[in-house]
This record gives sequence, structure tokens and C-alpha cells, in this order.
Amino acid sequence: MKLRTSKTMRILVVFAALSLIAGNATAANAAAKKTITCYKGSVVKKVTATAPKCPTGYTTTKPVVKSTAKPTATTATKAGSVAFQGTYKGKISILFGDGNLIQVTKVDGTGTGNVSGLTDMSGTASAVPANLCDNFDGKGVISGGGNTLNLTFDSNTQGCADSDTAPASITMKGSAKITGGTGKYAGASGTLTVKGAFNINSKGIVNTTESTSFSMELSGNIITK
Repeated sequence: MKLRTSKTMRILVVFAALSLIAGNATAANAAAKKTITCYKGSVVKKVTATAPKCPTGYTTTKPVVKSTAKPTATTATKAGSVAFQGTYKGKISILFGDGNLIQVTKVDGTGTGNVSGLTDMSGTASAVPANLCDNFDGKGVISGGGNTLNLTFDSNTQGCADSDTAPASITMKGSAKITGGTGKYAGASGTLTVKGAFNINSKGIVNTTESTSFSMELSGNIITK
């Protein structure tokens, strides 16, 4: 009876020892495992093992998220002063009327220089000269790139002829007021200095016309809104 009990006790001790060893081994295995985080683009995976490795194509380096820059808002052209200096050359059409009336019915010119893209010139003018030098009325538009600038010749602007009979050379000198425009020159103002010249070759018979070359220089500052 004592032998059987002693034998049973030894068996229990062995099982207890085995259980303890197994338990320690399990704890040791659990303690030896670790978890890593793997990245592939926007996909994230966690891998747990004693020697964890990321799957093919994955890396432990977290990708840097690039910030998307917001588009800069387009702002309107700020008020300021635009320097302007250009020379326009082309053709003008002249109509001779009663009582010394001279009308420029068409201006077709092209500008070069610092003209801010305003390369085309058109306009009209009229005068009833009583002297070799006299005032005239005139309006013009210079345009280009979807923008226009309106000009009105100031009352101090004169045309002067070198002769009272044709052929004669006419020189122009004075200023032109900027009276608005379109595009980036909407509401523009300022004054441009005017210098120009053209020739009258015909006799100026009433109701006859003439087409002749002209040249005009404009310089000054355009005040924008």
C-alpha cells in the first residue's frame, strides 16, 4: 500500500514538472515573438513571429505622404503704373471736304517698342485748319492680346504743315488722354505724349480721298485700376 502511494506520488511529481516545463516553454516562446508593421503604398500589414519579415513588396519604412498643394487663386491686376513707349507706322485715309475740312476716316497702324502687347492702332480725326499750325480733334484705339486702350487727343495737340499748298508735310505734336479700355486696361487713365508725321500729296480737291503713310510716337505711363 505504501509502495503504490509512493509510486503514485512520483508520477504526479513528474507530471507537475513536465507541466511546469511546458508552461515555461510556452511563456518563453510567447516572449520571443514580436510584431512589425509592413507598408506597401497605402496598404499596411502587421506581422507577428519570432523573426518577423515583411511579405515580398512590403517594407518597414513608412511612406512619406506628399502634401497636395492647393492651386493659387488668380488675383485681379493690381492698380499701378505701366510705362509705355512705342512707335506706330501704317496708313491713313484722308477725305477732303468743303471749307478746308480735312477728315482722317481710317487709321491702320502697327506698333513696336515697349507697347505692352498693344500692337494695333486704329482711329479717326478731323480739322479745319485756318493756319499752318492748328488744333485738331482725334480719337484712337490701340489694341492687342485681348486688351484695348482708348485715346482722345488733347485740345493742345496741333498739326503743322510746312506749306499751305500740297504737297505738304504735316507734323503732329501734343498729348493724348487715356479714357479707359478693356481687359487689363479697363478703367485705365493717364496721358501719353504724341509726336507724329504724315504727308499730303494730292491737291485736296473737295470730295476726293487720299491714302498716305504715317508715323506716330506715343510715350508715358498708363495708370491701371
